[in-house]
Amino acid sequence: MFVAASTQCFADKGFDEACGLLTDLEYDKVEIWLDEKSQHLKPSEVAEDPERFFAHYREKTRLTPVALCLEHDVDPSVLEGLTKLCKLMKVTQLTIPASPIGTPFNEEIDRLRRFLEIANHDGIRLSLKTQIGYLTEDPHTAVELCQSVKGIGLTLDPSHYICGPHKNVSYDQVYPYVYHVHLRDTTPDQLQVQIGLGEIDYSRQIGLLEREDYTRALAVDLDCTQMTAEERPLEMRKMRMLLETLL
Repeated sequence: MFVAASTQCFADKGFDEACGLLTDLEYDKVEIWLDEKSQHLKPSEVAEDPERFFAHYREKTRLTPVALCLEHDVDPSVLEGLTKLCKLMKVTQLTIPASPIGTPFNEEIDRLRRFLEIANHDGIRLSLKTQIGYLTEDPHTAVELCQSVKGIGLTLDPSHYICGPHKNVSYDQVYPYVYHVHLRDTTPDQLQVQIGLGEIDYSRQIGLLEREDYTRALAVDLDCTQMTAEERPLEMRKMRMLLETLL
């Protein structure tokens, strides 16, 4: 396992600036976060010309890309462009959101099969983020999705199980399906708190992942709207140092 950081930690900045700030904080691996509703990095623009984005990326930063993460659902044509970018960047991990709560299960299965076919064409692992308000907010449903669409995995964000509507339910059953991990600190009442003030047992998380032979990224994924500009660098450093110590 190794530590990485999502550019979402600096979602209020431009993508190039976010990469520079992560470098300054001594991260060397990055997850690229894309959101059509943000000025940070729009998936439609990136997918339109993956080669151009890749050339720009190599010119602007030496951070090693390890994953892509989509904040919202995209059309299959956009996903196809993003999987091509993953192949160019030698990134094998792409996270997409599950459909919102209330979406018929069979409808979600059909969507995921279509997306998985696109990802498989370029050899990319596709995973669903465990997230409040989406079908994966229930760990049992998250596992059922993975079992129904062979090849789909999960991007585990334990905060959404500790703080979400299923906070009193064990989610240990999701670990065999974990392809990627997002981390911050959280309490049952607050999705993000300062590092060390929450209830995430990072040592236990790592132990459960090791049991499943997980060897990939632990991506620091902080919500920048929940921190002041002064707090953010300190929290980012604390999180990196804590995870590196445990590894």
